[in-house]
Amino acid sequence: AGGPRGTAPGQQLRALFYALGPGESSFRTVEEVPDYVEKSIPFFITFIGLEFAVSWIQKRKLPGRINDGISSLSLGILSRLPDVLFRSIELISYIYVWNNYRLFELPWDSPWTWYLTLLGVDFAYYCFHRMSHEVNILWAAHQVHHSSEDYNLFTALRQSVLQKYTSWMFNLPMALFIPPSVFAVHLQFNLLYQFWIHTEVITKLGPLEWILNTPSHHRVHHGRNPYCIDKNYGGTLIIWDRIFGTFEAEDAKVVYGLTHPVNSFDPIMLQLRPLAHIWNTFWATPGFCNKLSVIFKGPGWGPGKPRLGLPEEIPVITGKEVPFNPHVPAYLNFYAFVHFAVILDLYVELLASMTILSQGTVLLRIGFIILSLASFGLLMENKSKAGILEVIRCLVFIGAYKLGCFRSHYSFLGYAYEV
Repeated sequence: AGGPRGTAPGQQLRALFYALGPGESSFRTVEEVPDYVEKSIPFFITFIGLEFAVSWIQKRKLPGRINDGISSLSLGILSRLPDVLFRSIELISYIYVWNNYRLFELPWDSPWTWYLTLLGVDFAYYCFHRMSHEVNILWAAHQVHHSSEDYNLFTALRQSVLQKYTSWMFNLPMALFIPPSVFAVHLQFNLLYQFWIHTEVITKLGPLEWILNTPSHHRVHHGRNPYCIDKNYGGTLIIWDRIFGTFEAEDAKVVYGLTHPVNSFDPIMLQLRPLAHIWNTFWATPGFCNKLSVIFKGPGWGPGKPRLGLPEEIPVITGKEVPFNPHVPAYLNFYAFVHFAVILDLYVELLASMTILSQGTVLLRIGFIILSLASFGLLMENKSKAGILEVIRCLVFIGAYKLGCFRSHYSFLGYAYEV
């Protein structure tokens, strides 16, 4: 009941908390490994609703805003779109090294292999995550995740399109001896675990704070207070931060976001502007070695400064910071919310049917999703050209829907979508 091993609802729920043991999540081949991330989408939605309810009961306020929430979800969808067309580069590179260069082979069904992989994947994530804050070109991708000035479960889904194309290399040493099927399980578990720690409704978790990454620890990581900068890089475990001196306990109230906020809800701009900044800084900086430093030293570096920049240049937090929140009529926010729900449904339907669709139809749907997410971002910023783009988008939708290129995941909604 509930599907193949590893996909029953109870198991899927426990996968969110890294609570599946070796006997439930060990597989002989990569092809047998469930897509735990995709199957977790209903739980993401459920927990987001629960977070809103608990926050309202606790504080009489919601944990986020419509515009920021839609922006986070848009970035999450964008980050997953390449996986519709291509197999994950993390798995492709790992399997290649395993097939051609492995030194020995640990048994895929051994609990010792399972727990060793847990530690290996989490340590690799710590190394990658730390480098993503200390190397400017990596930070250009990773800062997308930090760009929200809210901190809630929506923020967990706020991911970069480009980050996975730099993270894969940190996992390759494990491919010398750990089977790809075991790695594929823990790669997903490590990602899923980090969903639930993006919340303010959970305070402290007692002794677990010494070992696990928790909401309290991760709130520090997302802060722009000077004491929060470059701290708490762990994924599932906090032990690496304690060992390597990057741990910081939550203290003063955390103010979230980037030290220099981007002030936008446009998911395309949020992905590309950091790269444009590096490009412009690269050409404006004199000297070949300095140009290389722009790319490979910290985002706060400048000529004559230490590798990670000067701590005293981090903007002071006054407690009076106001998140970017342009005035938009309520009906426009409602409009964006309803149309985003349509796009979310089309995205879920695309994931469910991509194996039976032609490549042209898949590319059309992906292009339309990207166009829609960009349009919603401009609408929520009340940009002057947003209305023109939205009219074009709606006309494209009607035409493609009438031609049968789009369809709802729920057939009974077809007429409503046309309306």
